[in-house]
Amino acid sequence: MRLWALVFALIGAFWNLRLSEGIRFVIDRDECFSHDVKYEGDTVFVSFVVIKADSSWHTADEGVDLVIKGPSGEQIQDFRDATSDKFSFVSRQSGVHKFCFTNKSPYHETIDFDVHVNHFSYFEQHAKDEHFTPLLEQIGKLEEALYNIQFEQHWLEAQTDRQAIANDAMSRRAIHKAIFESLALVGASVLQVYLLQRLFERKLGTSRV
Repeated sequence: MRLWALVFALIGAFWNLRLSEGIRFVIDRDECFSHDVKYEGDTVFVSFVVIKADSSWHTADEGVDLVIKGPSGEQIQDFRDATSDKFSFVSRQSGVHKFCFTNKSPYHETIDFDVHVNHFSYFEQHAKDEHFTPLLEQIGKLEEALYNIQFEQHWLEAQTDRQAIANDAMSRRAIHKAIFESLALVGASVLQVYLLQRLFERKLGTSRV
């Protein structure tokens, strides 16, 4: 029976890890998400990255506002005009927490958002044996360490995507600028040829008279 408790603890640890995946969405003005924190004292991890703005010629880093509220409506944290951030907090009470984004720019923006709650008390519920309890505690620490690695990896991947999109946009703008400058140069050359031709025609007409 104790062995099965250990097996279930391991399965639970890796199942929670597998479910800790972020989401990527497009925001126009306002977008809210909710996450149910089951127990008071749980640690909540949050990260977000503004991946891109839907404008080829947009060069400024437009940030978003994020407001986090607890189950009673109390404000826990807020960010203003942020392009990316990550943090954690300890929940003061169980219940549904709200995460509301506000986009104040005139462009649609793509945001990568990740939230996860760490809770390990179920280990104590499955095994009371003094020999198994330390092992289960180590499993809990392993789960937390693995999630922290995954959390950081997700954050870095989102940052990499943001930079890649920014570099691609800069390249496309550079190409467009080069094409525009080339067309302007060709247009100026054609205009010069036309004006010189008219000038020679006038001089030729004057000399004939």
